[in-house]
Amino acid sequence: MSRNPATVDETIDFLGLGPFQWRLLAICGLTWAADAMEVLLMSFALPGVSAAFGLAKGAPQATALLTGTFAGMLVGAVFWGWLADRIGRRTVFLITVALSVVFGFLGAVAPSLELLLLLRFLTGFAIGGTLPVDYAMMAEFVPTAWRGRFLVYLESFWAVGTVVVAALAWWLSTRFPPAESWRWLVGAAALPALIGLLARFGIPDSPRSLLVRGDHAGAQAALQRVARVNGKTLPERSLESPGPAPRNTWAALFQGVLARRSVLLGLTWFGLSLGYYGIFSWLPSYLRAQGMDLGMVYRTTLLLALAQLPGYLLAAFLVERAGRRATLTGFLAVSALGVYLFLGAGTPGAVLGAAMLLSAALLGAWGALYAYTPELFPTAVRTTGMGFTSAMARVASVVSPSVGAMLLSGHLSLALSVFAVTLAAAAACAWAIGVETRGQHLSEAGQA
Repeated sequence: MSRNPATVDETIDFLGLGPFQWRLLAICGLTWAADAMEVLLMSFALPGVSAAFGLAKGAPQATALLTGTFAGMLVGAVFWGWLADRIGRRTVFLITVALSVVFGFLGAVAPSLELLLLLRFLTGFAIGGTLPVDYAMMAEFVPTAWRGRFLVYLESFWAVGTVVVAALAWWLSTRFPPAESWRWLVGAAALPALIGLLARFGIPDSPRSLLVRGDHAGAQAALQRVARVNGKTLPERSLESPGPAPRNTWAALFQGVLARRSVLLGLTWFGLSLGYYGIFSWLPSYLRAQGMDLGMVYRTTLLLALAQLPGYLLAAFLVERAGRRATLTGFLAVSALGVYLFLGAGTPGAVLGAAMLLSAALLGAWGALYAYTPELFPTAVRTTGMGFTSAMARVASVVSPSVGAMLLSGHLSLALSVFAVTLAAAAACAWAIGVETRGQHLSEAGQA
């Protein structure tokens, strides 16, 4: 062994981009698509659930069903993010997906509305842990030059899940009456996570996390696995021990250099989530209330989901050219503008065009935010930080259906104005972070 130790950043960059990273992207992406299906599920299943359990229009139980998954994700993000920094990424990587599969399938056969609501909360609790862990794992295994693009690529699987759940809801609505189709939809949404769970057993724990927890042999073995899959030879150098790391506590996120970025990131996640979920969680019901038939509602939602893909592709390009901070701020500003274009649209074509622009801009913003956030926290508290920011998004997700309900009660201008202002505020917070992480090693970016 050489007396000159290598950092994990240097070793990952030396091993380069190869089959290991693409395989990791496919596995995490499948689960991320499954999460999108679970999160958006009730927006499509609500008409059927209402028919099955006799819910009146605007019933509080309907709002509870829309917020139940988000409430579970709020608790899950806080708990699982902290736990992954304590016991390792891989363990939480497996447990959360396994639980989401179990609770998802049980929801499809729930005999009562109350049990369905509980199971949606528990499903949310499980998938709330996949966000901080999946993005930390991806960031920690991908070479510096490709990290931003790969994090956006992972987020783009959200659009895949959105397209699949919209298409599936549309297809099932033509095969079964609403009171039955929702059960098939809920059950089918749990299948991708089951496939993803089986694939996850072949992924080692993060070498960065292992080093921080003092397991040098485990970190070396994980890197050896990457080298073997990528067809490279691991350099005969010992791994450099990481420097002093913040303690794995929530308080560490609000001390020193992390305090400012944690607050600003939390506000950015809150604003983007409030705007996105406030509009899109109620959009199918809003279109239905305007007299659109159910099949057309699903087809329109499918078009809006497809419009997300250009947003992701542009974000993947810009995060490495213009930088994370500028890309995120720009997409958030365009999203705020898109809300007012939607509000002012006077023809069906203009409404659809504005909604597609809004969809692309919002998901481009999500892509940039997911690329930026894990780079701003050091390894010791990376999933804790991701859990915190995700929890802020979940707070907004819980609030947003109530704000979005104003769309159905005639207060369209007020509801959309609230969303536009929060998106503009999120843009200001993103810019105020004042740190650019493009091209930096992950250890350097987290300490900047």
